Amino acid sequence: MVNRMILNETSYFGKGAISKIAEEVEKRAFQKGLVVTDQGIVKSGLLDKITAILEQNQLNFEVFDGIKPNPSMQDVTEGVHKLKTSGADYILAVGGGSPIDTAKAMGIIHTNPQHADILSLEGEPGTKKPSLPILAVPTTSGTAAEVTINYVITDAANNRKFVCVDPHDIPVCAFVDSDMMLGMPKGLAAATGMDALTHAIEGYITKGAWALTDSLHLKAIEIISHALEASVSGSEKAREEMALGQYMAGMGFSNVGLGLVHGMAHPLSAWYDVPHGVACASLLPIVMDYNKAETGEKYRDIAVAMSVPDAATLPLEEVREKAVEAVKSLGIAVGIPQNISELGVQEADLEAIASDALKDVCTGGNPREASLHDILALYKAML
Repeated sequence: MVNRMILNETSYFGKGAISKIAEEVEKRAFQKGLVVTDQGIVKSGLLDKITAILEQNQLNFEVFDGIKPNPSMQDVTEGVHKLKTSGADYILAVGGGSPIDTAKAMGIIHTNPQHADILSLEGEPGTKKPSLPILAVPTTSGTAAEVTINYVITDAANNRKFVCVDPHDIPVCAFVDSDMMLGMPKGLAAATGMDALTHAIEGYITKGAWALTDSLHLKAIEIISHALEASVSGSEKAREEMALGQYMAGMGFSNVGLGLVHGMAHPLSAWYDVPHGVACASLLPIVMDYNKAETGEKYRDIAVAMSVPDAATLPLEEVREKAVEAVKSLGIAVGIPQNISELGVQEADLEAIASDALKDVCTGGNPREASLHDILALYKAML
């Protein structure tokens, strides 16, 4: 079997990493940047830190701050137009998954205009040219969009999210600066942190997992599970640890895919505008329980990484239960809803939502095959 590993060219880590932006722009001889972000980043003052660096180094740029949570095809269309009229030769994406995902779609369409319809980017589109170069500054500790080949766009007209998997969209440089993540409110830190844990766990048990990605995912599980509660409480040290943990999870799952948690979470976000991290975090324990019989010794590894007592020696069935319990307890500790009715989900919609989940590209990577009946039962159990 041949395994593929794709990573971005360069990443900087640690407090103050954004100070390297000017150096990278100048080294790459870029002439003008389009800064892609959202109003939350603008209002928080985080964007000022980025524009100050650009201005101090006399670097030419424009700002596009129209990105919304769960970005839609309309957001992408507007961004593509702004990119074309700006004359920018690179994109600087600043924010969580929404700005970085939108920047990926914009950059791909700019260099592959035959995909301007956006829908043709779903799945593995086989684009011919790399995206316009993207520099990425994440402001949350969760999506790892700065190091993945994936992005997600909402098709609002059809109440669905679709996943695009394209090696041509990966940012050429990332600046993983924990100072840019200190302003996250507790709820966002919890949701994005649990999303990162979901990436690590699903990446570890997905069908495509292999030795190199396993090493990344296990270390990510260890880092995230031990740092998340303190990160939610505002610890600077824990935020820095989470920044690294979520990046490591992204390095792994970007190359091997995810599973049913993400397959079921995407429709919830599309139907009810539920934050992606919240949807994933709520579903993770029940889907882990569904998958446990098809995971060999991997739940023992997860339990050991999470410091579950006696995890190395417990009987396999018992340690599997303990791993699920540990993940659920962590979610409860950081305030994650434990049922989907709290997210506004209506029972009358579940059959249609389950159908969308079955067709989601992530579902195919799940270690246990899931039928429409299985997925519907899982949703109903979460009401």
